[in-house]
Parts: sequence; structure tokens; C-alpha cells
Amino acid sequence: MSLETQIMDEMKNAMRAKDTVALEALRAIKSGIILAKTEAGASDTLAPEDEIKLLQKLVKQRKDSAAIYTEQGRADLADPELAQVAVIEKFLPAQMSEADVEAAVAQIIAENGFSGMAAMGQVMGIASKALAGQTDGKTISTIVKKLLA
Repeated sequence: MSLETQIMDEMKNAMRAKDTVALEALRAIKSGIILAKTEAGASDTLAPEDEIKLLQKLVKQRKDSAAIYTEQGRADLADPELAQVAVIEKFLPAQMSEADVEAAVAQIIAENGFSGMAAMGQVMGIASKALAGQTDGKTISTIVKKLLA
């Protein structure tokens, strides 16, 4: 079942349950899918990796917004953002733990013989492709810096 079909089914369920937070998050996903499909040079369907990138982008936007709201003492605005993150994450593949990411990055570094911060870009490129959809870029970046330092 495609992501778009899943989203439509979940939207119907959220409407029936009168779950406004879930409905708002699902509408954001649907909007992102439609925008991605109407971009120049895009096809009628999204590839699974593009769907994952879209969902990760939406999660990151909401987490960033929630962090800003929390810094400003606006928990009333941060809580719905975090609730939407939980709804969107249901459609993402299971995320790797930091220990698993660290082990994978350490293996990449060892296999290719990288050392020093000068190799960070190369390690990030390989790790980002290998771990796409399983963790976010910020986590990968933090671990790469730690292992190369």
C-alpha cells in the first residue's frame, strides 16, 4: 500500500474520531506529497526513499518548532507540535538507536581507512546513504564528529 493511500485511510479515521492533531499532521503529509508530485520533472508516484525524506523533513520541522516554543516558554504551542511528530513517525521505518548508528559509522570509518576531521565530508556522504531513513542527519553528524576527533 502506498504512503498516499495509507494517509487517506488514516485521515478518514482521524475525522471519524475527531482527532484534530492527527488530522492536521496527516494533512501536512498529504500536502507535502502533492507538492512533491507537482514539482518540475516529478513523476505521478513518489519513490519510497522520497517518501521517507518527506516524512523526515516534516518531523524535523515540527521538532524545531517545538524547541523554539519551549525556549520561549510556550508549552501550549510546543505540545501539539510534538503530538504531530508522534503521528508522522508512525509512517517512518523503525529508527536506529545511537549505539547502532555509532557501530555502523565506526564500521564505515574502519572499512575505508578514514581518519581526522578532514575526512568528515566523505564519511557523512557514505553514512547518510547507508543509513537513510533509519536515523536523521544530525545524529549521524554528531557521531561522525565524535569518532573522527
